[in-house]
Amino acid sequence: MKRRDVKQNEPSSHNSGVQRTSKSKKKEGTRSPQSQGWLKRGLLALFVILVVVPFSVKMLPELIQHFVYTHRISLPFFVDLSRPADFSLNHTINMYLTSEEGISLGVWHTVPESRWKEAQGKDLAWYQNTLSDGSPVFIYLHGNTGTRAAPHRVGVAKILSALGYHVLVPDYRGFGDSTGEPTEAGLTTDFLCVYNWVKERSRNSLVVIWGHSLGTGVATNTADKLLEQGVVFDGVILEGAFNTVRQNIPPFNPFAWRYWKFPGLGYLYRAPWEDNKFVFPTEENLKKMRSPILFLHSEDDLLVPIEVAQQTYEVAARAQNTERVKLVTFEGSLGYLHNGLYRDPRLPEIVKRFVQSL
Repeated sequence: MKRRDVKQNEPSSHNSGVQRTSKSKKKEGTRSPQSQGWLKRGLLALFVILVVVPFSVKMLPELIQHFVYTHRISLPFFVDLSRPADFSLNHTINMYLTSEEGISLGVWHTVPESRWKEAQGKDLAWYQNTLSDGSPVFIYLHGNTGTRAAPHRVGVAKILSALGYHVLVPDYRGFGDSTGEPTEAGLTTDFLCVYNWVKERSRNSLVVIWGHSLGTGVATNTADKLLEQGVVFDGVILEGAFNTVRQNIPPFNPFAWRYWKFPGLGYLYRAPWEDNKFVFPTEENLKKMRSPILFLHSEDDLLVPIEVAQQTYEVAARAQNTERVKLVTFEGSLGYLHNGLYRDPRLPEIVKRFVQSL
């Protein structure tokens, strides 16, 4: 019995020795799972620092450009911009202008409402010829996001047409069915293209510029550029005008809310406007402008506070005078916010009086 017990115990003792020897070799020849984990994390961190961060720093400004202008968001969805009649604009023609090589701009031209019957079935040549009929011509520069078919833009076109004015509503490069990618300089070039096209055909008719939101920056940038050539706009309406100087949440851009989505992102990357990609120095432009200006602003505008509108107006008024520069505000209780002023029943008369003063 004892011998059997020894035989049974000896293999157990031997196996125990083998196991201890194996553990000893493992400690000498390999790292523990915990060490391997730290190594993987270290390599991953190194990859992020050396590859991901430089790549994102290089690409982020271009990605931000899309968010600033949000031109890829084509609202309303699934529409044919070549068919303005689908939006109850049955005295409107769709056309395309070449802003520069490779850039085609989609544009709607709506004639005065009094000519809607005459306009049925007419071609582009007929619409072009009507620009010289003596009626004032408006060029409407819309804000960021969406296309010329957005409801509030169609609403403005209908108001102006009902007042007896021509209305041209272009989509900037990259917006709607226009080609290219939007940049601040590119938007100025696009507007200059439309403005010069209209001036060549409108003879002595008044040409009034209506800028909304982003369009106010485009309008004032272009006014400054044309002033260098001795050209002054007949009149300018600025609706919901932003001011990168007065809205001083450093660093500030009026469309920053669209892309500073993640806490701390502003600390990791420089603001894109530091590379002068989109500056829109509206206040500096207003100090030099010599056109009559009408500011329109809703007191409940969440994107551009009414206090900023008041300050921007005062800058423009000091540069000229309160006879040539006006500010009309709309009660916040009406709920117009940033895009809804076209719904106000007083707006047509306000615009009409401004045009008559030019």
